[in-house]
Amino acid sequence: MKPKISILGCGWLGLPLASKLASEGYVVYGSTTSISKLDKLKSEGITPYLIDISNLDNNISGFLNSEILIIAITSKNINDNKKLLQRIETSHIKKVIFVSSTSVYENSNQIVTEESSTKNTQLLHIEKLLIENKKIKTTIIRFGGLFGYNRKPSNFIPLNKKMENPEGFVNLIHRDDCIKIIEQLILKNVWDTILNACADSHPKRRDFYTKENLKLGNKNTQFNENSLNEYKIISSEKLKSTLDYNFEYSDLMLY
Repeated sequence: MKPKISILGCGWLGLPLASKLASEGYVVYGSTTSISKLDKLKSEGITPYLIDISNLDNNISGFLNSEILIIAITSKNINDNKKLLQRIETSHIKKVIFVSSTSVYENSNQIVTEESSTKNTQLLHIEKLLIENKKIKTTIIRFGGLFGYNRKPSNFIPLNKKMENPEGFVNLIHRDDCIKIIEQLILKNVWDTILNACADSHPKRRDFYTKENLKLGNKNTQFNENSLNEYKIISSEKLKSTLDYNFEYSDLMLY
């Protein structure tokens, strides 16, 4: 029998993820902070809840009546997340997937793995709160920059400003890959670990964003040639090995 799944944050990533899981036969509970989105969730086969972790006064036990919780919100407020964790501890939730970011890593000008040094950030602190909690099994998935559909890489190009670090490298992942990876984590019961997730290719920012700008008909992409060109190249080898996963959008220069 498939486990019930709760998805905290049915936004740009969470909603299509919830819809996909519901279409696969999972019972899915989904949260939003917007009343206007409740009907949308319901129409996708998702049981909707109105939840804002900055105000957890309301009873959220129904939403947490699942085996698996996927946290896909942008809040980096440590106190709010501590209160959420207290609710999780007294709920039916046994396993958590926390959607994090490769922004926790330093720009070390080298290949970065899950063992590489991290920055002392609020996001990293929230990761530790979850993964060190012995009452739940937590997997941290650190995605690179998210793109796909209406979130086009060309939107990342600053207007009337030179782009920094042209000799740095790109770390991006398509939303379709994000969703498939989370599905595989659930299917293969991969818990109590940290995984990086970025496309296999890491073109130079100069090459990649010049290509993206040409799609808009702009022939001249402006770069700051005096940049320090600090960068990191995110390795997803642990994820690929653990899940036996092949990225659908592997080569960013072909997209």
